Amino acid sequence: MGHWLLDGDVDRVTYLDPADQKVIDTVTSSFRALTVEMTSWSQDRRKVVAWVDQPGESPAYALLDLKDGTTAWIASTYPGLTAADIGPKSRVRFKAADGLDLVGYLTRPPGKSQAKALPLVVLARDGPADRDAANFDWWSQALASRGYAVLQVNYRGSTGLGAALRAAGRNEWGRKMQTDLSDGVRSLANGGLVDPKRVCIVGKGFGGYMALAGATMEPGAYRCAVSIGGISDLAKQAVYAKADNASAWRGLGDVEDAEALARYSPARQAANAEAAVLLVHVEGDASVPVSQSRDMAAALRAAGKPVEIVELPGDDRRMARADTRLGMLNATVNFLERQNPPN
Repeated sequence: MGHWLLDGDVDRVTYLDPADQKVIDTVTSSFRALTVEMTSWSQDRRKVVAWVDQPGESPAYALLDLKDGTTAWIASTYPGLTAADIGPKSRVRFKAADGLDLVGYLTRPPGKSQAKALPLVVLARDGPADRDAANFDWWSQALASRGYAVLQVNYRGSTGLGAALRAAGRNEWGRKMQTDLSDGVRSLANGGLVDPKRVCIVGKGFGGYMALAGATMEPGAYRCAVSIGGISDLAKQAVYAKADNASAWRGLGDVEDAEALARYSPARQAANAEAAVLLVHVEGDASVPVSQSRDMAAALRAAGKPVEIVELPGDDRRMARADTRLGMLNATVNFLERQNPPN
């Protein structure tokens, strides 16, 4: 048995058995990696199969013979991806408007580590109780490969960065959790790294809600928004989640406060939208029903706002399968390149 933690940007595992700890220490020291995860080992602990995530490279599996001190690469997680295809990812720190210290990660397009005034995509993760890290991220790399800088922010409410930051997100859906993202954009723009007139926001699940909230509640902040399986009506989602005994409604604040739920529901604020919106939803999403995107599309159309909707077949809301992932990425990239050309 062992204990896992994220120490800054590096994954660390501590095993209770000293012999096992010696093995993980030996394996970890063999790589300049952010994450080394032992996926299999022989009974005598002589041979280990490890999943290795090294900066600037595609994650891959390696076979280590600890007795002979040899290492052999088995296979890459993304075959054919070379170091030249991977955009450099770095940590960024900034202060929110209320002075809260925040951290995020900026992925630049491959070959543009020194470029300035880049077009930007804010990539808001699903959650909200989770965090972004420095590890290889297929989604941000896909967008960076098309010429966009990609910002991922550990906004208030994120986990793994201290109890104070987690607590600061309480009842902040659509409020300070939202402006943490645009504060990050402002910080990058002030430093000349990104062009503030060429910024779009993309997200899935709770991140999809943040994309829609950015389009409707922060006029002028974003040129376009892409919501993948996002919540558009908080009151309807709270009712749905309660009936399904799900936890997706938690963190909304007082779910009996109808006025507040309407105020922070993008579908109720559609008339304020200034950004073009793309809605992508997996038809069989059991966590956030496809009706949330359909309702948002209807509200935007009724308000005379530009909107597109793409419904993907199946129930793969986690984007674990290649067909779902590619369907989402193709729709997203095509929309971004039309609304916010990278060149």
